[in-house]
Amino acid sequence: MGHDHPPIPLDSVDFTVHRPREFERRFGHVLDYMARVELEVDRNVLEITTMLPDPPEVDRHFYADVWQPQEIQHGLILDKLQVELGRSPAAPDTDSIGAKLRILGTMAHLPSFQDVCRMLYYLTGMATERSAVVAYNLLHQGTTEMGEDAVATTIIGQIKRQEPGHYAFYQLSARALWDELTGWQRWMVRLMRRISFSPVGANDAAQKADFGDVMATLGIADAASDFAEQISRVERELLWARRRGLRVPDYVTTALREAVDLAKARAHLPHLHR
Repeated sequence: MGHDHPPIPLDSVDFTVHRPREFERRFGHVLDYMARVELEVDRNVLEITTMLPDPPEVDRHFYADVWQPQEIQHGLILDKLQVELGRSPAAPDTDSIGAKLRILGTMAHLPSFQDVCRMLYYLTGMATERSAVVAYNLLHQGTTEMGEDAVATTIIGQIKRQEPGHYAFYQLSARALWDELTGWQRWMVRLMRRISFSPVGANDAAQKADFGDVMATLGIADAASDFAEQISRVERELLWARRRGLRVPDYVTTALREAVDLAKARAHLPHLHR
């Protein structure tokens, strides 16, 4: 996978923007959010190695040789684009690991519990990458509509072609592992997923509001339920198949609506802007 899709070469990218002010005004904050999330992959790898002290070799190869190099390059390219537009560079958190995750990592040394952690890793990866696929497709559409073809083709277009491969890895891994879990492990996955879910890159109230702004700009805020269904379809199928008629896990919908509400509230309270 990594050899077929190496990190995007910087010399293949054209940063030409014909209407920089309009483009920055419309999409600048989206670029900043996406750049930050992509650049935080180094911290994500620290989190993964804490959660999974003894991962299967296929997982280690994926996150170390494929996912991390590709995502870092995505972040560097998006960040360079926003700086070219006159914005400040992204400020990613690349090295902090929360206490809850450290506790989880301690428990993960038990083989049966590490499988629970692996399942949570795959579920988070699926939701993250599906969110990225949707967001990059919509950003590509909006950039094309503005006539910014260089950015659409050489930046967003190249990035969005790499994200589905990441999603496919997590989906296949999740399906295979779920079939191997015992009843108590499945119960634990459901419980921990319910209490830990959050939108990608949204680790506090300000970042949740930022995510809500991104949703609004990309036209997702008014269709949060549809977006929630897209990013959690396989998760619902695996974890909640016994609940007939459930379109979306309630914790996913609640988290997305909270992000939209926080963004709206912040828009009316300027002093809350970072």
